[in-house]
Amino acid sequence: MENDQQILNFLGLARRASNIVTGQDMLLSQIRSGKIHFLFIATDTGQATQKKFNDKSNYYHIPVNDHYTKAALSDAIGMKRTIIGISDRGMAKKLVELTDKIKGE
Repeated sequence: MENDQQILNFLGLARRASNIVTGQDMLLSQIRSGKIHFLFIATDTGQATQKKFNDKSNYYHIPVNDHYTKAALSDAIGMKRTIIGISDRGMAKKLVELTDKIKGE
């Protein structure tokens, strides 16, 4: 549970550092241009949207975290969002490490 909170806190830090991208159209555009390095997809996102972004992330080899609800992600960044992209490579790498830690528990 501690690692879950670490990830959400880190997501908030990414927001404050202006390293997140939100909004479906903007995210799709940024994914296609290779500027998104990590993706959060809320568990309660619509099926069609989940499929669209999971397919894009698989095609472009973008790691995905789909373990949080819309409420948890929204609280972390202070905006109501279901899909959040991380545009900073270093922050994305740290999020992958934290996500792998949770999977290993």
